[in-house]
Amino acid sequence: MAKLTLKQRVFCNEYLIDLNATQAAIRAGYSKKYANTNANKLLQNTTIKTYIDEQLKKIEDICIADAAEVMKYLTSVMRGEIDEEVIVVEGEGEGCSSAKKVMKQVGAKERNKAAELLGKRYRLFVDRVENETNVTVNSTAKLDSILSQLIADEDNE
Repeated sequence: MAKLTLKQRVFCNEYLIDLNATQAAIRAGYSKKYANTNANKLLQNTTIKTYIDEQLKKIEDICIADAAEVMKYLTSVMRGEIDEEVIVVEGEGEGCSSAKKVMKQVGAKERNKAAELLGKRYRLFVDRVENETNVTVNSTAKLDSILSQLIADEDNE
């Protein structure tokens, strides 16, 4: 893979800040005239595009939870391993009160919700669906023939 020039690398990093190619080109040291007419061409350069895509992937990996992380979180909530911060107001007498922050385990409601979401993921709660099927016999003549034959056999006995 071709290497980026220093100016191209600065452009890429500036572009990742606000996704504005023209402003990124100007901040990277390209002239305003060049930036106004050619900034989008920079984005079409395969080396620049590859670098930007790699950086966006890194950002995504760091910032966005994947399925495994979500499942671990839901499991820890369900097991009561997560604490949450709540505000508690205490009376001090003479109509005065003060608020303070305390940590407490997540409540049963949150734990049940986490269990429900995990159960849905693992299909533990499958709803039964009743399904009526209407079968249409296309060859009614054949069926009539078989029935007639059966009736005739019964009469002969």
